[in-house]
Amino acid sequence: MIINISETPEELGRRAAALIAKLINEAISSNGYARIVLSTGKSQFETLDHLVQENVDWAKVEMFHLDEYVGIDENHPASFRKYLKERFVSRVNPGKVYFVTEEESIPALAENLREKPVDVGVIGIGENGHIAFNDPPADFDTDEAYKVVTLDSRCRSQQVGEGWFRSINEVPEKAITMCVKEIMKARHIVSAVPHSTKAEAVWRTITTPLTPEVPATVLKSHEDWNLFLDQESASMLLGSRAHS
Repeated sequence: MIINISETPEELGRRAAALIAKLINEAISSNGYARIVLSTGKSQFETLDHLVQENVDWAKVEMFHLDEYVGIDENHPASFRKYLKERFVSRVNPGKVYFVTEEESIPALAENLREKPVDVGVIGIGENGHIAFNDPPADFDTDEAYKVVTLDSRCRSQQVGEGWFRSINEVPEKAITMCVKEIMKARHIVSAVPHSTKAEAVWRTITTPLTPEVPATVLKSHEDWNLFLDQESASMLLGSRAHS
């Protein structure tokens, strides 16, 4: 685990994107292609904005989608397919793109995902400590690649707080998510986690032993995990150090 702390979300995004691009280019150099998994949400704005400007042969990159709400129209402002198409796919034109669509698509999506290893997983951390839509208590044991889950109230409230929905009643109760074991198969994991709303989740992730009650703690067991924070998201960690 390597923790990188930046002054601002903008600097965090630039540094995280530079590492992601480096890992992608190394994979292309070794294999002729790279496979990545991308997160979405407000916390990924700066990282994606910088990533699309990096010098990468995107035609050799395959992108997999991490999660999506069940039953949401692609044109809904909260659709993660819409998010990725606007903020990434349309700007770099990757060689292949695999989206989470509906429950019936899971077997084919899983088959495509498991054809070859994922080189880089860009994995955010939610306010409740979730990774993808694996809310606490997360299933650390399933061997499924993707599954349908029920979202907890804090996760749904986060979506309202970020402005994707007007009220919690509008947030779908179920979502399709990449499962924890599948996320952990990525050769490299990079987490960009800015903003004060993530400070508690970051602190709990770093200070709590591995537990499904804080799903992101599992990332500490990965052999190559880089966590990028800004001053606000790192504030509880920095505070605890100051008083230790």
